[in-house]
Amino acid sequence: MSGVPESSASSGAVGSGGVTERRLHPVTPLRRAWAPFAVLVGWAVHDPNGTQQRLSALTTTTLLLGSAAVLIGGAAYGFLSWWFTHFAVTDTELRIRTGLFFRRTAHIRLDRLQAVDVTRPLLARIAGVAKLKLDVVGAEKKDELAYLGERDATELRAELLARAAGFAPEKAREVGEAPVRGLLHVQPRMLAFSLMLTGAPWVMLVAATVVPTVLWFATHNLWTVLATGLPILGGAFASSGGRFIKEYDWTVGESPDGLRIDHGLLDKAHETVPPGRVQTVHIVQPLLWRRYGWVRVELDVAGSANTVLVPVAPRELAEAVIARVLPGARVPEPAELSRPPARAAWCVPLWWKGYGLVVTDAVFAARHGLLKRRLSLVPHAKVQSVRLSQGPWERYKGVADVRVDTGANKTVTARLRPAEEAATLLHSQASRSRTGRDRARPDRWMA
Repeated sequence: MSGVPESSASSGAVGSGGVTERRLHPVTPLRRAWAPFAVLVGWAVHDPNGTQQRLSALTTTTLLLGSAAVLIGGAAYGFLSWWFTHFAVTDTELRIRTGLFFRRTAHIRLDRLQAVDVTRPLLARIAGVAKLKLDVVGAEKKDELAYLGERDATELRAELLARAAGFAPEKAREVGEAPVRGLLHVQPRMLAFSLMLTGAPWVMLVAATVVPTVLWFATHNLWTVLATGLPILGGAFASSGGRFIKEYDWTVGESPDGLRIDHGLLDKAHETVPPGRVQTVHIVQPLLWRRYGWVRVELDVAGSANTVLVPVAPRELAEAVIARVLPGARVPEPAELSRPPARAAWCVPLWWKGYGLVVTDAVFAARHGLLKRRLSLVPHAKVQSVRLSQGPWERYKGVADVRVDTGANKTVTARLRPAEEAATLLHSQASRSRTGRDRARPDRWMA
């Protein structure tokens, strides 16, 4: 039988195998109703002069009838898209059937489910609904259920995670939401101040002032100025105000199903960092943050788009959170990092001083960046392959790069190591990786 509570969605039909299928929340048609309008707007923007000529040739009655047809068509499209969308939870999978003209059925195996995120955009919060996003091992794109009632989305999320943990269907509904223990909360004032201390917003603002001014004096064309200046202004906002809105009220908590992350000023998001799926942890420290001892923590997670763990925090607090992501590992101190030899300056002048490497019992840690430092920690068990690369000039100077590839299709590089050390590291790291995988615990929910 379906594991979805009776109140979680509109009633639906009985599908194959006697599984009761459910529909999404009744406000969902509004999500798709705008599609015909988007087509018309795109067509109008593509040929603005022709659109203006065609509209001017139409009578008022024709315009009214055309507008009514578009409204009715949008409403019908949204309703039919909702009507032909069903979902059901079986003993082994979450099944989602969609498609108005072309039918698509997604079979999401519960034992492959690694994260279920709840997001509530601003308009969805007003309507009292939420969206479920599903992270599945091996899937490049997230499947989603949009929209469910807020309470129903929370209950369905808890049930799916319990089922992914191995609980029986009748037991999973009783488990409910796993308890959470708070680890970190980022104050909005601290977040705003940290964004002001990063260089990207200021560089973009200067560019947004200088570049359009130069273009105006060079071309005297308003459209050229707007077409150049507006994207630059948008980039400046995205790197400052946009990040503040997205990372506002950032909270990290620990639960049996992983680390819970809640954030957002307008759009609320409830995300999960799945246990055992983190491939790399990046500790980022811009130049002006060093005075305050602040860092940013980013992640590479296999099969997940969630990349930020901590937007800004004192190093001590950030390391405490990292310890929950990488049990048994510690963050190396800056003094422990071994720099490249002085002859590496002939390969990368000045910036060679920003590179560093240390290998501990738990992680392969490489740093790069002179002004903006970035320390990457790769657990030995997550290393998929190790490579040594050496260009002609590096070979002449007796240095080489050691690259480790992870399960998230990412690469961490220890640059400009002495050639003898790099060759030894190549073989020793391969051995550490094999040993780490043998000793690694299985990636299971709530284990």
